[in-house]
Amino acid sequence: MIRNVLSIAGSDPSGGAGIQADLKTFAARGVYGMAVITALTAQNTRGVSGVEAVPPGFVEDQIEAIFEDIRVDAVKIGMIANAGIARAVAGLLSARQGVPIVLDPVMVAKGGSALLAPDAVEALTTRLLPLAAVLTPNLPEAAALLGEPVATDRAGMAAQATRLRALGPQAVLVKGGHLEGEGSPDVLATADGTEWFEAERIATANTHGTGCTLSSAIAAELAKGANASEAVRAAKTYLAGAIAAAERLSVGSGHGPVHHFHALWREDR
Repeated sequence: MIRNVLSIAGSDPSGGAGIQADLKTFAARGVYGMAVITALTAQNTRGVSGVEAVPPGFVEDQIEAIFEDIRVDAVKIGMIANAGIARAVAGLLSARQGVPIVLDPVMVAKGGSALLAPDAVEALTTRLLPLAAVLTPNLPEAAALLGEPVATDRAGMAAQATRLRALGPQAVLVKGGHLEGEGSPDVLATADGTEWFEAERIATANTHGTGCTLSSAIAAELAKGANASEAVRAAKTYLAGAIAAAERLSVGSGHGPVHHFHALWREDR
């Protein structure tokens, strides 16, 4: 049976991040993707120039339309934009126990533009974090959620992952891409302790939408029955391949997208 996965996130018209990246990832990972849009953005590979949030009531209407008709096997939450949307999403999903939720706390775009209103951090932390099967912050996002300085080493990463898990998520994956050094380690905190996932740092500017892609791949694996550790391992392997193959694309002049279909598309000869 093909699993159904819902993304609740913002739209990226350039196709590399947000809803567009999520749907590509779902397709590449063999699940049927659905999308509830929380915000429209004006952006490309060079940055974000505008954001228009969808009214919270209409976000609710979209989610209700999906759940009243379609089986949902997992949910990925990305850009929430503001506190009203955070509360609306939390209110509807809290009534649907048993559906694994991957929460990617999107706060800042790759180019530095804010994608989450300041008043939304509390709503995100208190309402959405407790619903998450897996929370996937990068180092600045983990620090912002905890109100702490950004971790600068592995010990700090692991400690913050553990403290974030105490806020309610079943598992927390703190991504170490911002650490200095040749490696790019991630740490997963679960009820069983912490587990490290090692990866080589790939020298490329094509990293637009990597967080969206990873969290969506994790959601796809959870929908197919994987546990958190298995899902993270499969998702990281997929993302590494997508980043390594990104040079096959020719999209924009800034932070280009990863190649979501690297394992499926043949080279254009």
